[in-house]
Amino acid sequence: MTMLMPPRAVVRGSSGNWALQSTLERRGLGPVAGVDEAGRGPCAGPLVIAACVLRPGDASRFEGLNDSKLMTASARDRMYDLVLKRALDHSVVVVPPADIDWLGIHVMNIEGMRRAVARMSTHPGYVLTDGFKVPGMPAPNVAVLKGDQAAACVAAASVLAKVTRDRIMADLHERHPEYGFNVHKGYCTPDHTAALMEHGPCAEHRWSYVNVAAAAAKHGLAAPHRVARATTAAAVVQNDAAPADAGELATREGAEQMMTRAEA
Repeated sequence: MTMLMPPRAVVRGSSGNWALQSTLERRGLGPVAGVDEAGRGPCAGPLVIAACVLRPGDASRFEGLNDSKLMTASARDRMYDLVLKRALDHSVVVVPPADIDWLGIHVMNIEGMRRAVARMSTHPGYVLTDGFKVPGMPAPNVAVLKGDQAAACVAAASVLAKVTRDRIMADLHERHPEYGFNVHKGYCTPDHTAALMEHGPCAEHRWSYVNVAAAAAKHGLAAPHRVARATTAAAVVQNDAAPADAGELATREGAEQMMTRAEA
């Protein structure tokens, strides 16, 4: 018996970062939602996840849409306003540091992506996520390598997430000016590390992270919320680079070792 197979879908490279979602829409798999996050790497501030559905055929209105990290702050702000105006649907989920400390950054990232899609009023026919698979999505989905550069809807989600998070960090700077959150946005830059060791962490830091735990131990501070000691902690993360001590746990011994290295 001959099995009938559907015709191959052709991804038109000339469509740029709209090609993948346009192909899915042509095959009847739309609306296509893109999902991305901002704030996996920092040791302070929330994790923000966004989902976005762009209107088919709207590519000409989004010239310059790209991975939010590759755009200037002013370009991101302009694109943020355009996405809010032109997107068919969108949602934004903000995960506080306390949830990250209790359940872990990756668990909350996956859960936040599910929530972001579920909160949209538009039920997507397909979901594109940036970088890794997300089980439990309410629609078929696929992980796209460098999705925030390869797919316009993921890029739009990355803009929503990053601008939202940057504005949150600017507001936190007004409450905690000693850390310079408005400049480094919670990433472990040398200035942030120095301020963390001088002042100790605040409630907006991620107390399960080794460098934060080290600063807390130095100042004799206890976490203001629950911290799961089995949560894998990031060490000093330089602007989304891989942690030098990934996998080290936020135990008292680990904190003391980290503090020794920071003071050396």
